[in-house]
Amino acid sequence: MTSIVFPGQGSQFLGMAKDFHDNFDLAKKIFEEIEDYSKIDLRKIIFEDKEKKLNITRFTQICIFACSYVIFKISLQESDISFNDIKVMMGHSLGEYTALACSNKISLKDCSIILKNRGELMNSAIKPNETGMAALIGGDSNYVQQIIEENDLNLEIANDNSPIQIVISGKKEEIEKNKNVFLSSKIKKFIELNVSAAFHSKYMFQAQQKLSEEINLLKFFENEIKIISNYDAQAYKDTTSIKKNLQHQMANKVNWTQSVIKLEEMGENKIIEIGPNKVLSGLINRISRNFDIKSINQISDL
Repeated sequence: MTSIVFPGQGSQFLGMAKDFHDNFDLAKKIFEEIEDYSKIDLRKIIFEDKEKKLNITRFTQICIFACSYVIFKISLQESDISFNDIKVMMGHSLGEYTALACSNKISLKDCSIILKNRGELMNSAIKPNETGMAALIGGDSNYVQQIIEENDLNLEIANDNSPIQIVISGKKEEIEKNKNVFLSSKIKKFIELNVSAAFHSKYMFQAQQKLSEEINLLKFFENEIKIISNYDAQAYKDTTSIKKNLQHQMANKVNWTQSVIKLEEMGENKIIEIGPNKVLSGLINRISRNFDIKSINQISDL
């Protein structure tokens, strides 16, 4: 059996999936379809980006999704990956939506529209440059949480990416002011991230409520593929639980480390990362060395 994982924001790069687009009619058709649903000229952004939109959240998410979905569909067509052999799917933040579309839990149309709206909501959730995020290298989530509590910091863990990489969210001034608190507590690196807001934190709560209403209207389809939720790192086949967890995702921590541990507990040992870059493969290897991981982000990987 095979598990498929899909990347989130930060994996984007100029020209991603262009080789798939240029060589497969199916890829062109999928891009056209998502462009019709989203009313965004995605290929102009992904392949040219003259207006510098690719790294703007309201465009980034739908662009990564489109590329990941294209690569997944071409992989099914051109490689020995069989849909019937896929037991589990999961993704990092927006990647969870990609997993839902690729597992046929929701339609391509619904996923395209909801991700466009999600990107816009997250982009405009709070005034630009008021809040932000920082990556901390050298401590696990328990250690970082201990630093936050002991120093009474108004900061939250946004992403538990691996035992040595944690991302925090909060007001920009809080992040900048407390950099040395973390570095003096044996955190090796403190990297402020180039993002528009404090994602996966309390600052996303109003945006989450709006998106939750839209998620509630989505039609979900039952099938045998399990989805590991970012929200609680548990595996679900039933769409009621999947929908409920998705409604909590935006303003809460991405439990990636625990999600990978859950995958291991389920006896899964073969993972294929599908989408731009190989960010998740690196994170997974830091969590456990018990997986056979392949990455597909260009034609030669097939």
